[in-house]
Amino acid sequence: MHNPMSEDAILAASFGRRKVVPRACVVDGKLHIRDFLREALEEIGFIAHACEDERGLSQTVVEQQSDLVVLGLSGGGIAANAQLDLLHEMGFQGQVLVFGPPASPMVTAIHGIGRELGLAMLPLLPTPFSDRDLYERVAGLLPKDTIASPTVDVGQALHGGWLELWYQSKVDTRSLSVVGAEALIRMRHPTWGVFLPERFLPDEGDPHFGALSDFVLERVARDWRAFVTEHGNVELAINLPLTFFERGDAIDTLAHQLPRHPAFEGLIVEFDAADLVRNPALATRVARQLQLHNVAVAIDDLGEEWPLLMEFDDLPFAELKVDRTYINGCADDRLKQATCRSIVELADRFGARTVAEGVETRADFVMARELEFDIIQGFFFAKPMEPHKFARRVLGKPVTLPE
Repeated sequence: MHNPMSEDAILAASFGRRKVVPRACVVDGKLHIRDFLREALEEIGFIAHACEDERGLSQTVVEQQSDLVVLGLSGGGIAANAQLDLLHEMGFQGQVLVFGPPASPMVTAIHGIGRELGLAMLPLLPTPFSDRDLYERVAGLLPKDTIASPTVDVGQALHGGWLELWYQSKVDTRSLSVVGAEALIRMRHPTWGVFLPERFLPDEGDPHFGALSDFVLERVARDWRAFVTEHGNVELAINLPLTFFERGDAIDTLAHQLPRHPAFEGLIVEFDAADLVRNPALATRVARQLQLHNVAVAIDDLGEEWPLLMEFDDLPFAELKVDRTYINGCADDRLKQATCRSIVELADRFGARTVAEGVETRADFVMARELEFDIIQGFFFAKPMEPHKFARRVLGKPVTLPE
């Protein structure tokens, strides 16, 4: 028999007392169901964990101080009944969400048993369900006000293994096929959940700055090897500050991390347009040196800096990525359209590709096509996502235009 939770653990399991990001435990016998629910909960603001059976349920609820248990029924009614009994024995003070077909007698029975045991049963989540359905069931557990999370030292994040690379697809505007992805760094804090990079990226003078760049190089190479096994070559892009290449060993370090695989066709390194303005000579020199290692350079977040590129006799940059501020609302803004058109014409003159960043609406997508951008990147097609989710949902799948 599992030991019940201590009184202190029960009190800590109450979200109302902890005043931090709520935690959820998804329990189901099928891995793909667990992953799907865990990811969906994380997207709406939970720290979510998953387990297969009662043993994992007991451990996860205690260790993670879960506020919510999401109960799947793929293991059958007997298994679900045992899981409810376990939660009752543990004195679980959080809420329980059952999901399944609403007309199923098993679903009705499990929901009734939970209520009889005195568990806080949320309204049934019927399958299939939408993001809105899930949010409406669990919204009461989410904080009503923004909770200020602490600043986290990137050295602590590196040491704790909290850093990840997520991937956002790049879509060809003409064929609507995925032509690659940009790797974007994220932190998964054990208490506060997922952080965007502006919350933890160090200043360029920080002693951990180089270690962070090394982490990105190592991780993108590892993820590429995982992708190629199932889907063949995927063109990946990473963001590195130009100052990284002030290190004498930077190019050799990067080259050493590149996959030694017959399917590998190269990598894209993105420099910020502001870095280009500060040191165009270094950006040009590094771009040409990287070409020798089959690494291309893209200029990221390009906007008002674009006239500087007109001074180049030979443009060593393979891709020009137009900043989202020039893309958002461009369908109704002639000035933005004129700037985008000038950048596209300049890129065509030098044989570089153009990427419209931050496309979020159908109108801006249509305008980006009319302006003859080569590639679209933005929420209109896909948000950044974890590597396994990117491989499962994006790679090898046809791209469809959202409604």
